[in-house]
Formats: sequence, structure tokens, C-alpha cells
Amino acid sequence: MAVKAGDKNCEVASVELAAGRHTFAVTNTASQVTEVYVYAAGDRIMGEVENVGPSTKRNLIVDLPAGEYQVACKPGMVGDGIRTALKVTGKAAPPQTLDQNLQTAVTSYQTYVESETQALVDTTATFVAAISSGDLAKAKEAYPAVRLHYERIEPIAESFGDLDPLIDMRIDDATPETPFVGFHAIEQKLFEQKTLDATQPLATALSTNVGKLNELVKTVELTPLVMANGAKSLLDEVAASKVTGEEERYSRIDLVDFAGNVDGAKYVYSALRPALQEKDPELVSTLDKRFPALVGLLDTHLAKPGDNGYIPGSPYVSYDTLTPEQVKALAVEVDAISEPIGQIAGVVTSK
Repeated sequence: MAVKAGDKNCEVASVELAAGRHTFAVTNTASQVTEVYVYAAGDRIMGEVENVGPSTKRNLIVDLPAGEYQVACKPGMVGDGIRTALKVTGKAAPPQTLDQNLQTAVTSYQTYVESETQALVDTTATFVAAISSGDLAKAKEAYPAVRLHYERIEPIAESFGDLDPLIDMRIDDATPETPFVGFHAIEQKLFEQKTLDATQPLATALSTNVGKLNELVKTVELTPLVMANGAKSLLDEVAASKVTGEEERYSRIDLVDFAGNVDGAKYVYSALRPALQEKDPELVSTLDKRFPALVGLLDTHLAKPGDNGYIPGSPYVSYDTLTPEQVKALAVEVDAISEPIGQIAGVVTSK
């Protein structure tokens, strides 16, 4: 299914599909980097490809049951996107019974997601308690741990399109009708404005929404394809906003988010590795080298109290202390792993 993502258009070869598994062959015909999403009702993300450069092609494999969907192309990777309605009808073929390796991987990842979300609830409670007590320094120190747990499960959180912006929106997405809320609104208050003024309502709402997320993740129907697409999405997130220093623009703990995304992708790979070893040992050999290389490079930026660039609560240096050469080195490693990670979806869905 061809998708042409332009500066002012989002062309889908067919807007009526039969229920089942579909591969969207995305071509970026725009003059800038883009991303393409397939949304269900309520902007629930069924699949996405991010950080697609001009003239670049990427495949997105998704399972679509009958229903109404939208394909959204987002030139510049901002805003709600240019949307094309998609109608899916009929009944998909019964899913194939997973082999033992894949079933074990799905079960393992479900446990991981639920564990990380509970850790997110717990660290959010600590963060909110510090805000409620009026302790600015303690609130700032509690912030990195909360972000780490969120970033590890980001694709699952993002799949809840109505809820995720309330937790993780950036100021770029705020409008007069959509006020700036969530983690980054509090981050701006704490780190840029250096105040707790007006943070209590934000913190209370954040705690409520994280609690909702904790319940919703238990309802997610995980599959090897969802896992594979999520791992790719995590590495796309690193390339698009973490390695560039755009995500944590007030606290500068971007490397914490970077590490969280890598942790999440690495867990997916580890869970799927036995199945991948049977189907594509060459891909396993590549990823067995690429993940340690990326993690090893990231670890060179660990920091402890007293080190230059140390941020209380963060195991990594401030993004601002990185040289252009160090940022480039991280970007090169992310690029090196992104392509093989993108192959996992095709491998786990092959017969």
C-alpha cells in the first residue's frame, strides 16, 4: 500500500482495505523530514514511522481490524498532520498460533511494560510529593527517574492518543485551546523558571493521568508485530528528539530519555531474540554487536556528583556539556542500529 507523504498532501493508494495485515510503503515526497501515523478512533496509534528523510522510503506493517482509521502525514514532524481517511471492512483471518519463542516473548514484554508502568506510578508519586511539600531541589532531583520509566514504554503510552499528550506534550504542541500540561510543563517551571508556583494543579493532573495509563496498559493486546514496531519507534524517537537535545529543553536530561528509549528497544530485542535466531541469525549477529556499541558509547557520558555537567538525580551529564563531535558520534551509532531494528517486524511476521 503506497503512501506519498508530501509537504501539503498525504496520498494513500487505496482508502478502502480488507481487514488484516497491511504494509504501508511510505515515500517522503516532502522537502523536509516527516513521519506517518495510522490512527484509530481517539488518535490511538496503530503504527508509525518517524524521522523519514526527504526522498526516503520506509515500510510500516500494521494489523488492522474492521473500522475507521486515518493516515496522518506530518511534515516537519509537528502538529496533527495532513490526514486521509481509511476504511477497513470485513473480518481478518484468525491469527496464527504463535510458536513457543514468540509467545514467551509476548508474555515477557507484557510483564516488562506493566512493571515499568508501575515504576512510573511510584516515581511520579515521589515527584508529586516533593512538589506538594514545596521542596524545589527535591522535585528537580526526582524528575529524571520518572522520565526514565516513561521513556522505556513510550510506544505503548503513545498508543493512547487522547491520554499521552496530557502526560508528555511539548510546548510546541500547546495552543490557546490546548494548554501546556504534563511532564514538560512542570519541567519548565522547575528548571527554567526555577519555581514551584502553579505546579500543584499540573502535578495533580499528571498523577491522575499516569494512574489511568497504568490501568490502560493492562488492556493492550501485544503481538510480536506491535513489539517490533515499538522497538523501531523507540530508536526513531532517539534520532528525532533525544540525540538532538529537543526533548528535555529545560532540564537538559536528554541522555536519560535517550537511555530509556534504548532500554525499551533492547528489551524487545532480547525478548524476541530466540525467535529471530531461528528465522534470521545474521540479523541477530548484527544486533548483538550494535546494542553493546550504542550502550557503551552512552555509558561514556555517565556522571556522578562533582563531575562536570552532573545533574542531581540523573546518572548522565547535562546535554549541554556534549561537544558537537560527541553528539555526532551518538547519532552515528543510532543510525547504525536503526536499519537492522527496522527489519525485525518483517522477520517476526514472516511464515
